Amino acid sequence: MKKINLKWIIIIAINILLIQSCATDDDPIFDDPDTDIDLTNETANLIVEWSNLWVTIDQYTQSMRPNTITRALAYIHLTGYETAVPFMDNYTSNEDRFNNLNINLNALEDDVDIDLALNTAYALVIDHFMFSLESGVRQRISTFQEEKEAELSEGLSASEIENSENWGRHVAQRVISYSQTDQEGEEQAANPTPSDYIAPVGVGLWAANENEDAWFPYWREVRTFAISPEETSSEDFSTVLQYSRNESSEYYEQMHEVYEVATAAANGNDEDLWIAEFWADDVEGLMISPPGRQFSIANQLIEQYDLGYERALELLLKLGFAVNDAAVSAWDDKYTYNIERPSNYILEYINEDFTTNLSRFIEEANPAFPSYPSGHATFAGAGAGVFIGFFGTDNISFTDRTYEGFDYVVEFNGTPRSFTSFTEMARENAYSRVPLGVHIEQDAIEGLRLGREIADAVNDLDLQN
Repeated sequence: MKKINLKWIIIIAINILLIQSCATDDDPIFDDPDTDIDLTNETANLIVEWSNLWVTIDQYTQSMRPNTITRALAYIHLTGYETAVPFMDNYTSNEDRFNNLNINLNALEDDVDIDLALNTAYALVIDHFMFSLESGVRQRISTFQEEKEAELSEGLSASEIENSENWGRHVAQRVISYSQTDQEGEEQAANPTPSDYIAPVGVGLWAANENEDAWFPYWREVRTFAISPEETSSEDFSTVLQYSRNESSEYYEQMHEVYEVATAAANGNDEDLWIAEFWADDVEGLMISPPGRQFSIANQLIEQYDLGYERALELLLKLGFAVNDAAVSAWDDKYTYNIERPSNYILEYINEDFTTNLSRFIEEANPAFPSYPSGHATFAGAGAGVFIGFFGTDNISFTDRTYEGFDYVVEFNGTPRSFTSFTEMARENAYSRVPLGVHIEQDAIEGLRLGREIADAVNDLDLQN
């Protein structure tokens, strides 16, 4: 493991203490080995199967990541939750929480099979919200739906089959209709690189490369579910770092750290390169998306701890809200501060031959949006905060096997990595952007902080009242 400088260790330690505030000391799920465990829970298995299918097609999106993906995840898992909530003891619908979400319980017949209803609902919303996929990939959705439909319909009457599919279809259509009342979300998902956006010009500010457009510059206007950009706090970049070319300045030192660490990783092919590539999640057609990684982790956790379907749906719903709101607030800050990527600074003032370790996988050296805060770090902080709040503890032993079994168009190191806490995992995810060469430490630090704040708001949502 890379030896991180003392300042980074101190700041991360503070983040660890703060992110643990998401956890509650009351009745952590691991205190009782029988808590919410159902080894034969077919409904939970179905939910994870659909969520895992989503992960496999997330690899093949086109011009959707990361922001459009976060929006899709929120509505997909809102649909799953709302389809099942009439069958869930002590849980309540989100109708009263969100204006314009209208689900007619009169459409629910007495003989509905929850699994068949979920199968129908997931197929419809995944197909709708994952609207831009590589050729041939979309067929996986209908193929899986038909396979599960044949399996789940065995032993059911014609009436049960019809009413179950009708219920799943009704909820999916109502959630889709609700998503369409978010006009900004609809417009920006369809046009992620609006031509009318003009980036501010100035020293130390981000600018798109030649023949490149800014991605998601107006995403701050998209609907949120737990906390809006106006409600989140923001660490003004200029209060922590001031642009400078002075080699003794902290600004220069953070830029130089990226140069040294990324160059050493590339030349030495050491653990830092493994960390950088393992968490990269930037490349459509090769890797899953950064927010999608949090769902791959959630799917593994649901299976690892044999969660019942009610708890599985709760976790996925909260995680969907968290990554959605994380994207809205992070991109609000990105385009508020418009901070340059480190590679631009390095090329001009440190080494004109520098390139990021991401450039091996994409045409450009960086993603096409400003640097501060790191989106990866924000998603990681939000995900860790939700996991801590949900499980009631930060102390887990977990191996992320996201890329096991993936087909590699271009080879990268996706070998599983193991962790002893959610915070450790989030920290490594955030830090990975330094050896990748696309972020400085301050981007990662602020992303973790912002993500934690968003997780707090999501964890405060009481789905049982």
